[in-house]
Amino acid sequence: MATLRKVRAVEKHRRRRARRVRVGRPDGQLTSAAGLEGVRELDRVLGVTGALEAGIGAVKERRRGLGGGALVMAMASCQLTGGDFLVSLDRRRADLAGQLLEPVPTPAATTAAGIAKRFTDTHLRGIETAIGKVNTTMVSLVPTVRRSTLLKVATIDGDATDVEVYGRQKEQVEYNHTGQRNLRAHIAFWAEAGVPLAAELMAGAADPRSNSVEILDRAIAALPAGVEHVKARWDAGYFARELAEACVERGIEFAIGAKRTEPVFRAARTVPGHKWVPAIGMDDTEIAVVEYLPGKWPTKNVVCIARRTRIPVDHIPSARARKRRTIDKNQLTLALAGRVEHVFGYSFILTNLDVSDDEKLAGVEWWYRHRTDIEALNKDAKHGGSLRHLPSKYHKVNAVWMWGALLACAISAWLQELAGTDYGNGRGRRTIARLRRELINVPARIIRSAGTTWLRLPPGEQLLATVLPRLQQLPRPG
Repeated sequence: MATLRKVRAVEKHRRRRARRVRVGRPDGQLTSAAGLEGVRELDRVLGVTGALEAGIGAVKERRRGLGGGALVMAMASCQLTGGDFLVSLDRRRADLAGQLLEPVPTPAATTAAGIAKRFTDTHLRGIETAIGKVNTTMVSLVPTVRRSTLLKVATIDGDATDVEVYGRQKEQVEYNHTGQRNLRAHIAFWAEAGVPLAAELMAGAADPRSNSVEILDRAIAALPAGVEHVKARWDAGYFARELAEACVERGIEFAIGAKRTEPVFRAARTVPGHKWVPAIGMDDTEIAVVEYLPGKWPTKNVVCIARRTRIPVDHIPSARARKRRTIDKNQLTLALAGRVEHVFGYSFILTNLDVSDDEKLAGVEWWYRHRTDIEALNKDAKHGGSLRHLPSKYHKVNAVWMWGALLACAISAWLQELAGTDYGNGRGRRTIARLRRELINVPARIIRSAGTTWLRLPPGEQLLATVLPRLQQLPRPG
């Protein structure tokens, strides 16, 4: 009985001393995005904000407060931390400790929108000029072997991506072929470096072929000085004679996807079996040169490459699937009647690259297949940056927001290139979402001591502890 009373007394004492958790006063020395110091250091090394200010020029009559270049940089920095809308700028301003690490002061959302409305097409083109200047600086700072690789061949990928919007009053909004109300971002991309070079926010149903030559010229101008050779590649949405002629006139080797029409299918049927060459890295896939050229296309050194993939009859896609359209209708008819055991799915490419032997032919097709690099950029700009949202009624504000997302992609690529964390020469590059998790949105306490600012990071390995010292060792641009 005494033992029971003793146990109850101990339990009562423990209940009186139970742990209490209270929320104390906010700590003004804490920030949730200490990795922005890496972005600020990158801005020091490459002079990104200065190049943007010089390229964009004055957007206000009085040179006071935030300029156009600082605005785009602030938007990119905000999107790197996960900001989705203009109001996210206000949330960044609320992080008082984090403002000490920002490359530029973060403006209020209303201020940002007001400045963005003043942008003209000339101001937007200035962003591309600034990217070209920064690319030249970046290339000069990478190791010699990597520099020679980047300057030897530069590949420009072109693509357009739709951004669904919901406001009926948004300027230039149109319905696309799927019935979505959207705007269309037309982007040219430097594949080897992972950097967007030129872009334009078009109406929702605009044809990207209408300004593809202009985008190509602007992308070439944004490449770093000293590039020896330029290549370009587009999908079948850019199947246009004018684009091919522009590449030929500029001495650019190109590859453009061809429309699957009856004449090109007919040409593929005439290729003898021994002329088909195994494709690199694809099972049951072969490639060959076919005798086909569209009318009025340049004929000098331009050939058509066909790629076919064996599809067993029991794996033929449904009638609504896109892959079904790659099958020759004659073969499909025979397969559905049970007269053949397999069919082929075809893709076609028009190119002026050298395909004089089987090895070169396979290499060209393999290179063109990596056009998906720009699709990865589109995904990164939308889900890593905030290109998936266009937050304003005004088209110019949305265009500046688009460039904020694309500049965030460029900053991510530049940072990883200079910090040496991209061990795969472009293939080992982190997405923005991963970089945000591992580097940008890392909490820290900011402490000043003896003229030095210290970032007290959480315990464990931190990527910022590796990246920041490497960037700090790089010189300021001359």
